[in-house]
Amino acid sequence: MKVCVVEDDPGIGSFLEAALSEAGYSVRWITDGAVALRELSTGRFDLIVLDVLLPNIDGFEICRRLRKSRNQTPILIITAKDTLEDKIEGLDCGADDYLVKPFQMLELLARSRALLRRREVETGILIVGDLSLELDSRVAHREDRKVSLSGTEFALLEYLMRNAGRVLSRQQILDHVWQYDFDGNDSVIDVYISYIRSKVDRGFAKPMITTVRGLGYRLESQVTDK
Repeated sequence: MKVCVVEDDPGIGSFLEAALSEAGYSVRWITDGAVALRELSTGRFDLIVLDVLLPNIDGFEICRRLRKSRNQTPILIITAKDTLEDKIEGLDCGADDYLVKPFQMLELLARSRALLRRREVETGILIVGDLSLELDSRVAHREDRKVSLSGTEFALLEYLMRNAGRVLSRQQILDHVWQYDFDGNDSVIDVYISYIRSKVDRGFAKPMITTVRGLGYRLESQVTDK
């Protein structure tokens, strides 16, 4: 997931960049309102974390202009402006949520996840890095490559993507994807992991699906280089 942080305070901005990166997001940090508006207008971000008091163009105006141009990227406003009138203005200009400084990072991460889940429901698409999965058509894309999936491949890839960055044990995968007993023979997992790797990772320098020896499998949450 690509997150744009628009914050001119160097201490807060660097903290947000580090914390969101640690949580598995690809982060672009911008300190100027006019620069932010130009980059945000491209629509290439999944979430915007937006301060209000910014140089050149304030956060409320950025929000209004994005919504006027039909940009529907979720926006989480973060600001020290804590009056009821400020909150109403922020939400009325098109923001999806409003968080008053100072805040706990765990709360910001929780609100970010909630906004991204809401977007997933609205679009019907799971996105991890440069990999997307259309839940209705059951078709995946890695960058511009279309990936067709069988029913079991889809179920396995969906489970990996919903748990991106986490190591999933073989038993967890069996329980959630196959849901029946293989009498101790779980080699079917290796077979289907191999199938998905051949479709998703082939041609890329760094794989998204990795084996964690003795523990299980993980789908990496960061964008990989081709």
